Amino acid sequence: MKEIKIQELENIKIGSAENKDAATGCTVILCEQGMAAGLDVRGGGPASRETELLKPTAAAESIHAVLLSGGSAFGLDAAGGVMEYLEERNIGFDVGITKVPLVCESCLFDLMVGDHRVRPDKAMGYAACENAEKGNYRDGNFGAGTGATVGKFYGPEFCMKSGIGSYAVQIGELQVGAIVAVNALGDIYDWKNGKKVAGLLAKDKKSFLCTEDEVYKSYEVVKNKFVANTTIGAVITNAAFHKTQLCKIASMTHNGYARSIRPVHTTADGDSIYALSTGTLEADLDMVGTLAAQVMSEAILRAVMSAETAYGFPAARDL
Repeated sequence: MKEIKIQELENIKIGSAENKDAATGCTVILCEQGMAAGLDVRGGGPASRETELLKPTAAAESIHAVLLSGGSAFGLDAAGGVMEYLEERNIGFDVGITKVPLVCESCLFDLMVGDHRVRPDKAMGYAACENAEKGNYRDGNFGAGTGATVGKFYGPEFCMKSGIGSYAVQIGELQVGAIVAVNALGDIYDWKNGKKVAGLLAKDKKSFLCTEDEVYKSYEVVKNKFVANTTIGAVITNAAFHKTQLCKIASMTHNGYARSIRPVHTTADGDSIYALSTGTLEADLDMVGTLAAQVMSEAILRAVMSAETAYGFPAARDL
C-alpha cells in the first residue's frame, strides 16, 4: 500500500472556493464522464440536495458532481453554480433540449463562525468548479472546511478550529481516497493510537475535557441542543461498483467516523458520507469498504492537524 495524493484519483477533479472573511466555503468533486454514487446519512440533522437520486430505487445510475459546503441549508444554493458550469460544457443527463447535470450536495453548519449573512452561493459553486480545473484543493482552512470547528458541546467558547482533510492510497491498480470536512460536536482522536488530538477544551483552554464524560453527567432532556455541527465527506475509488454496493461502502466508511469522532452521529449532527466509483477495476466490496473506513479516519486526522488557528478558535497544531 502506498500513499498517493487525492488529486491522483482517476477521472475526478477537486476544487475549492471560500470567503475567508465570512469563514465559509465549498469543495466540489467533479466527474465529467459520470460516476456511480451511494450515500449513507447517520446524523440526525442533515442539510442536503438531490440525495434521493442515490437510493437504489431511483433511476439515475450516475451523477456528475458532489459538493461539500458550508452555510447550513442556505449553502444548498451553491449547487446551482456547479450545474451552470457543467451545463455550459454540455455535461449532464441528456433531455433533448439540453443536458441536466446531476449534482448532489451536503452542507455543514458554520454560520456562527464568521458572518452568518454570507453563505456559499451560485457564484461560489461556479468558482469551485473553475478552481477544480486548476487543481487548487488543499487540506486545512479551505473550501468546506473554512469555518469548521470541533468539540462544541459547551458552545463556541470551548471548541477548536478544524478544517477539511484528505488521504488516498493505492494497492496495485486499486485506488481509494477520502475527503472530509470535519465539523463535529464531538472530540477527535488519532485512529492509530487512540490519543485525543482536538475537541472540547477545559477552562484553561490548554487541556481537554472528555465530551462523552460531560454528556453522561445528566440524562435530562435537552430541547435545544447546540446544533452548529455536521461532518460531511466522500470516499472515492476507481473500482467498479453500482450504487447499491456504494451505499454499503458508504455505510462501512462510517466506521472511520466512529473510530475518530466521539460522540458521533448525534441528533445535533448531520453526518453524511458519499461513496463514489469512477473506474472499471474489479475489486472486492468488503475489502474496499474496510479500506475506505481506514482512509476516512486518516483524512479526519489530517483535517484537524492541517487546520490553522482562526476566528478565535485554537487549532491542534498550536496547543
